[in-house]
Amino acid sequence: MNNNLNVFLKGIVDVSPLMIPVVPFGLIFGVLAIDVGFSPLETMGMSLIVFGGASQIVLLQLFSGGASSLVIISSVGAVNSRHLLYGAVVSEHLSDLRLIWKIIISYFLVDQAFARSSEYLKNNKDKNRYFHLIGGGFTVWIIWQTTTFLGIILGAAIPEKLGLSFAVPLTFLALLVNDFRRFINVIVIIVSGLAATLGYNYIPYKAYAIVAGLTGLIAAMILTKMVKTNE
Repeated sequence: MNNNLNVFLKGIVDVSPLMIPVVPFGLIFGVLAIDVGFSPLETMGMSLIVFGGASQIVLLQLFSGGASSLVIISSVGAVNSRHLLYGAVVSEHLSDLRLIWKIIISYFLVDQAFARSSEYLKNNKDKNRYFHLIGGGFTVWIIWQTTTFLGIILGAAIPEKLGLSFAVPLTFLALLVNDFRRFINVIVIIVSGLAATLGYNYIPYKAYAIVAGLTGLIAAMILTKMVKTNE
């Protein structure tokens, strides 16, 4: 039991530095959710059930823009589809676990926890190594739920006339900063951005977000193959 706790605590320690940008992100989400008309209960429910910052912001953006339920669900699913890749990577390390543990771990398999735990799982063969992923994911969960709640409180205190819609694009720009370091990433960002901009007025049912995402994925696939061919 002590060994399990040590691995769990190591997961907390390893993921903690990544929590710095999560704090303002959670606050922004809580404030925006109240600003676009969600109740405090609905906002907390979304953070508990969806538990995905980027997809929750996308949901708010599409909801405030009047998108249909089908487009919102499809867009959130598309944004969260990266977790299928996360699951495929860690599945080989968790094959011996019971189904209930796999379900629990899948809930906590978020970006920051995966980033820290995937390397740990590769380099450690102990049976309890999955506690590292639970520790990291649980830390993200606590920070996200807490900052969402604080954002709700702040959102309720801010007058409606001030508005905070501008924070949505600013949040996405902040998430993209690290991607500007690679030329391929910049091209993909430009291509998907152009697709979203051009499709905004011409693609029905507010589905421009889905089209832009697929366009970006296709561009990334083509560019990655071209780079590998030239190496």
